[in-house]
Amino acid sequence: MNLTQEDWVAQFEADENAVILDVRTEDETNDGIIANAILIDIHKGQGFIDEIEALDKSKNYYVYCRSGMRSAKACEIMNELGFENTYNLLGGIIEWNGDIV
Repeated sequence: MNLTQEDWVAQFEADENAVILDVRTEDETNDGIIANAILIDIHKGQGFIDEIEALDKSKNYYVYCRSGMRSAKACEIMNELGFENTYNLLGGIIEWNGDIV
């Protein structure tokens, strides 16, 4: 499910079962990440799949990348792997107005 930043943040903040997932490359994350995000690079191929499958499928995942394209793909992959609640940040971190660490 694609969410605007306002909806993504509001839903995340109200969600006690939430996990933030950053699917950018390590180089990209050096510019900063959203606080408490788990980093799993979608470009790792099977490594990405392996790391995703190790996650708790009962959690709700708030996924982002640089522009929102890779995170949308990550949500699709996660849904195929049995994750029921994945939320893509439209516009990615380049349109992010919140804090980064």
